[in-house]
Amino acid sequence: MNRETKVSVIIPTYQEGKYIENLLSRLADINYPLDIIVVDGGSKDETIYAARHFTDKVYQINQRGISKAKNYGASHAEGEVIIFLDADITPPPNFVEKVLKVFNDSRAVGATCNIMPLQPRASEQAFFRFYNLLLRLCSLFKPHSRGEFLAVKKEEFLKINGFDENLPCLEDHDLVFRISKLGRFIFIADLTVYETMRRIRKLGLIKVLNTWITDYISLTIFGRTVSKAWRPVR
Repeated sequence: MNRETKVSVIIPTYQEGKYIENLLSRLADINYPLDIIVVDGGSKDETIYAARHFTDKVYQINQRGISKAKNYGASHAEGEVIIFLDADITPPPNFVEKVLKVFNDSRAVGATCNIMPLQPRASEQAFFRFYNLLLRLCSLFKPHSRGEFLAVKKEEFLKINGFDENLPCLEDHDLVFRISKLGRFIFIADLTVYETMRRIRKLGLIKVLNTWITDYISLTIFGRTVSKAWRPVR
């Protein structure tokens, strides 16, 4: 794929006024024409106002749910490649270039990358280094991805009917598992994006990790998660 490849970036939001401008300003500075889509779940803060400074494609939907927001964004995406980003992510300037390089392989259907903490504590740094290594190894056998950064080919995304809107969380893992049956899901080893530690700092690493593991096991065995909702932490 080359610079003529259309790329859509979809950002689901809810009360993201503290973070959305940082992400969108970075996307605006990237030397690549991006189709930027923000789908909001009913924010009462300045999220919508800030987003409209950077893109005309800002939508508000009546229903909450991250899968609903992502699917709605995808239905308005013009790109051959779709990149889903969380609002509190800080990507490097060359992340689009690295994603498109992956899709030069015609067999590639999706990709993720290293996700590291922004301004990490030592325990967070150590844990996420291990976790990224685990995701990289998983990509060889049973691919997995976190929702903070996920790139897919739109054609294959539509073939599997997008995200499962019945899942309150782990919708990213479920989608990757299904889309990887259509081709290669790749871990981009030389790309790192950075996320805030707001959930872990508020709830604690052990509690968050326990929730991840419990929901993952439940989804794998029973096809549903234990968590009934993924509550926002702001």
